[in-house]
Amino acid sequence: MVDSNKRTSFKDYLPLKRRESAKKNIGLLVDGPNMLRKEFNLNLESIRELMSEYGKMRVGKVLLNQFASDKLIEAIVNQGFTPIVVAGDTDVHLAMEAMELIYNPNIDVIALMTRNADFLPLLNKTKENGKETIVIGAEPGFSIALQNSTDNSITIKAADDVAAGK
Repeated sequence: MVDSNKRTSFKDYLPLKRRESAKKNIGLLVDGPNMLRKEFNLNLESIRELMSEYGKMRVGKVLLNQFASDKLIEAIVNQGFTPIVVAGDTDVHLAMEAMELIYNPNIDVIALMTRNADFLPLLNKTKENGKETIVIGAEPGFSIALQNSTDNSITIKAADDVAAGK
């Protein structure tokens, strides 16, 4: 007699895993100096929720320059993201992090949170390597070229605009 409480095979666990793995794995990189500004009043928690509509966020990194405050770094950590503080401009470091994600077989979607058109070649390389792309930006200054070169473009409204009904 087989005990109904015991699994009889490893294969019994596979259907449970298959349902969860149907979601795509997302790597999100945030251009901190460009996006984490008072005028945008962005909440990383809402960005995480937004990403859940596209898949499971497996990597969430926020790149910051040397001027980032300890309070900002703490807030990023508390939201479940990994802060990366770099000396100088964050663009090169963001591109390096993105290249690691492009060649990571466990990541299906590369999401960039930026407004910067400097990342166009990076998006093209991402798509050449078979990864889907998402760009999250805010106005003013969200590059039209960047929006048009991605699989999914998301424009975040500033909290003030949402409250005003814009």
